[in-house]
Amino acid sequence: MGDTRYGCIRNGHTRSAYTRRDVVKTLAALPLVRLERARPELILYNGRIATMNPAQPDATAVAIAEGRFLAVGANKEVLALAARQTRRVDLGGARVFPGFNDAHAHPWASGLEALKYVACDKTSIEEITAALHARAADTPPGGWVQGYLYDDGKTPRVLTRADLDAAAPDHPVLVRHRGGHTGYVNSRALGLVNAKAGMADPPGGRFERDAGGELTGRVADKALDALTAKIPDELTRDDHRRAVALISKLYSSHGITSVCEADTSPDGLQGYQDAREAGELTYRVYCLIGVDYLDRYIGAGVHTGFGDSMVRIGGIKQYADGSISERTAWLAEPYVGIPDYTGVELGTRESLYQNSRKAWRAGFQLATHANGERAIDRILGVYEELQSEFPRRDPRFRIEHCTVVTPELVARMRTLEVIPVPFAGYVNFHGDVLHFYGEERTRRMFAYRSFIDAGLRPPSSSDYTASPPSPMLWLYSETTRRDPSGHVWGENQRITVQEALRSITLHGAYASFEEHEKGSIEPGKLADLTVLAQDPLAVPPEQWLDIKVERTLLGGNWVYES
Repeated sequence: MGDTRYGCIRNGHTRSAYTRRDVVKTLAALPLVRLERARPELILYNGRIATMNPAQPDATAVAIAEGRFLAVGANKEVLALAARQTRRVDLGGARVFPGFNDAHAHPWASGLEALKYVACDKTSIEEITAALHARAADTPPGGWVQGYLYDDGKTPRVLTRADLDAAAPDHPVLVRHRGGHTGYVNSRALGLVNAKAGMADPPGGRFERDAGGELTGRVADKALDALTAKIPDELTRDDHRRAVALISKLYSSHGITSVCEADTSPDGLQGYQDAREAGELTYRVYCLIGVDYLDRYIGAGVHTGFGDSMVRIGGIKQYADGSISERTAWLAEPYVGIPDYTGVELGTRESLYQNSRKAWRAGFQLATHANGERAIDRILGVYEELQSEFPRRDPRFRIEHCTVVTPELVARMRTLEVIPVPFAGYVNFHGDVLHFYGEERTRRMFAYRSFIDAGLRPPSSSDYTASPPSPMLWLYSETTRRDPSGHVWGENQRITVQEALRSITLHGAYASFEEHEKGSIEPGKLADLTVLAQDPLAVPPEQWLDIKVERTLLGGNWVYES
């Protein structure tokens, strides 16, 4: 492997790299206390380590001290650094990657749902209504019965108001789609917001109607918000901690060591802090803050970057449109099979600009949800205006999801060096609804190839609960563009395995200004990695979805072992 490379812990944004000879000379000049601290606490050896460091792409061993990589190289060289107290772990030839990064997800909110709601990720309407009926039997009359994880693309037909009326006639019912932008409600719930046939939709929302004009029970975006506003908030501070702790276990089991929490409230941030202090937080979190709380954070003097490597404040989150899996994204042309319908516009241009301007001038990164071409065009215009008025050297504007693009939009993104944050696994996981977009449009969706060719750095994201937090699913979907039936959507957007791995690791770190701290296995960086039970680089793509995580390391400590 040549000389083992060593690194000192980062000072500002500069890391130093040395050869063995340099390190020996330097150590000789350091006081004894420094020598003690520099000795490895843990050495992992006999692995097949893909470092994602272009200067040293492969290694077989790493030494770790104080939560960071001390050395990366060949077995013999790294093991020679061991002291008497150093723990040594034989990886048995297993494949190792840097800890994976889910660059846009909702783990805290999904944890709350898992604690309180009925799981509706079932394959039949009968199973769903039976589970809701059972919950209703344990709920006082008039109390809400709520479900989550429903996916209308995965049941033989769509859940209806009549289904929910029969399941719980004495309770208001809300079943949330796993995408988070739509819900399915019964007549009691609709009555709480006085929703009736013939009424107008609220701005930015939709009450779906059947051919006869009757409400079906499906509600979208601002219409869904009107329903959820009627639900009493009975959550405790401890519920928020428990939610984070619960989902931490899920994420660690998938080898994910970093997450961008995509819409956090003060209660959610408190939950992260409490879980961390209890030793239950097993991933590093970069918290996007909901725009409704912007004034509170400005008043406290807090902005992007505040925190540490475990819990950090990220950008300000806004919404410009709806959802891809739920067909509420704001498109340039109508959905296939839904005449005269182009989705839901969320937020006016003026409100997006004013909120963005306030956050931008207060030192926040901007992170705006935009799926369709119209929404992306609108928020790009806001970003262009702000960069012209109040330029920053390194703005790292984010567009969350950034799904349906055009060459013109990509060119504008390139000029601003925007970070698009696409859905990594949607072609495979939500292939059952892509017919609503059509073959031509899917050639411009989840456009990893176009983004990378333009010099952009798209990370990978699940938007959990919208899709599973599964890096092997992301790898498969990004490189094959194949849905479960084998159909290929947008073959022109395929990327290579190495490009996908960079997206899953380094690009996620870049999206949160943390590329000097994590995303690759190299000296001085945080000691986060995942050990796989099988090697995706040695087996065909058809086997990737079955690959399991063997171990997950966070800051030099095992947080998951199968």
